[in-house]
Amino acid sequence: MKIATVFNHAGGAGKTSMVRDVGYELATQGQRVLLIDLDPQASLTKWLGVEHVDLTETVYPVALEGRALPTPRAVYGLHLVPSHISLSLAEAQISGQIGAVLTLRHALRQVGDKYDVVLIDSPPSLGQLAALGALAADRLIVPVLTQQKGLDALPGLQSALELYHRLRPDLRVALYVPTMYESRRSHDREVLQALRAALPMLSQPVPLRGAVWLDSSSAGQPVGIFAAGTPVHRDVQELTRSVSGALNLEIPA
Repeated sequence: MKIATVFNHAGGAGKTSMVRDVGYELATQGQRVLLIDLDPQASLTKWLGVEHVDLTETVYPVALEGRALPTPRAVYGLHLVPSHISLSLAEAQISGQIGAVLTLRHALRQVGDKYDVVLIDSPPSLGQLAALGALAADRLIVPVLTQQKGLDALPGLQSALELYHRLRPDLRVALYVPTMYESRRSHDREVLQALRAALPMLSQPVPLRGAVWLDSSSAGQPVGIFAAGTPVHRDVQELTRSVSGALNLEIPA
């Protein structure tokens, strides 16, 4: 089982869309996929059309009581541990418990025979829930906006990654992904060039196709269902190939 957390402390980089759509594509390729929503905003949960979530279905009991992973929701051929606005309560409570940031990693080890890949959607913060997700992972996938905001976020991002690496020396970034890229804008091209100079393991940029992302999210469906065969779906498939390669996933024939 490969565990990857999609992480960036800055919002708007496309973390949630990446987890949902890459997760769905991997499931269609025969992978046994578990998604975990760690963001109290619960966007991943909503964008998969999952409603009426109880706090006990989230990672809350795992983080605060050391319990086993809750029974996930089955949706679109994959499994989801959903989120809830009250998961925000865990931020302060985790910091008061020794070792709480490692509870999710321990819980995932107990289900290693059930899944091929776990993708964790980290909240846009440097709080305890973000640490819980990062320290649960084997590898991190880091989306970065191809805008000045993306460049401005790099120092804070690198500081966070260095901290997590000190706590888990085996933790590495598997892939940086330039997102929201508009090739017709000189600004985006310049930022992409700067990212290529600054970051290793950079994938091809994910183009900005806002309407389809927004509409698929409103519909509660992955792009591979909502807009199958479209250019944005082909972008997702290309990103999935990059993620698969970075995580050394064995895709069934």
